Amino acid sequence: MRDYHEQLRVPASWWLLGMLSAVIFGTTLWAGFSLFVAFLCYLVLGGGCAAALLLFGNATIEVTDGRLRAGSAVLPLSEAGEVATLDEAQARALRGPRADPSAFLLIRPYLSRAVYVEVTGDNSGTPYWLLGTRRPAELAAAIQRSRPQARASGSPVG
Repeated sequence: MRDYHEQLRVPASWWLLGMLSAVIFGTTLWAGFSLFVAFLCYLVLGGGCAAALLLFGNATIEVTDGRLRAGSAVLPLSEAGEVATLDEAQARALRGPRADPSAFLLIRPYLSRAVYVEVTGDNSGTPYWLLGTRRPAELAAAIQRSRPQARASGSPVG
């Protein structure tokens, strides 16, 4: 059963600015060439911009079956300790001056709030996960709800 799912899609303003930049740059490259070169410039630059934005916004955060999945990383919730929602200032501090280099971060510049998840497992060199999200309270609640199920099972899910 899936308790929480969020795809960290790029906001529409980034699409607008990215495509506008591709058009401006394509027009600059095209100047003085044929219409075929213009079409090719716009196609390559617009397609490249769209591909980059789609890849950047492809990350997902999911809480399901006693696991927290962030991007391609998986944390069994039996190894999760403290869970806290962070406002903009707290998230900025953990992304910057107070960051631990061995922490797992799934953050995006367009997401100002985050969720902190302490990792208590013995075999992990990761002290915590910092996950950028649009809905930090819902994510933290889903982790809290799913954690007892993970501890009741007794074995790590991987």
